[in-house]
Amino acid sequence: MSVRRDLAHVGANLCAFPAGAAVCNFRLAVTPRIKDGEGWKDGETSFFRITAWRQLAEHVGDSLGKGDRVIVLGQLKTRSWETPEGERRTVVEVTAEEAGPSLKWATAKPERTGKSNGTAKAGQVNDDPPF
Repeated sequence: MSVRRDLAHVGANLCAFPAGAAVCNFRLAVTPRIKDGEGWKDGETSFFRITAWRQLAEHVGDSLGKGDRVIVLGQLKTRSWETPEGERRTVVEVTAEEAGPSLKWATAKPERTGKSNGTAKAGQVNDDPPF
C-alpha cells in the first residue's frame, strides 16, 4: 500500500520504549483532486494514521514536518470499535515500511546514516553499484 500527500502532523508522538525501540505516530491527509467541468476542485479529505518503528521512526521525526508532502509505503489495516455512547468508529492505519519526502514539488538531500561500526560518514555511499 502506498499513500502520498501532505503531512498533517508529525513528531508529536516520537518516543522510545524501555527495550529501546523508537516509535513515531503521525497523520497523513489525502485530498483527491476532482475534475469539475473545465476546472478542478478538492474532494473529501481522508486522514491516515501512520506508525513508523525503530530507525525509520527516528528518521521520520528528524526529517519530516507538518505540511511536507510525503510518500509512505506500508501495511494497511482497518480497525473498528464502538464508543461508550454507542457510535461506531473506524480508523485506517498504515504500519510504515518506508517513508520519505515527495520530490514532485520539493527537493531533498539524502544523507546516509552511519553504520554501527562507525566506518561510514554522512553523505558517502560505500555500497558497490548494482550493475
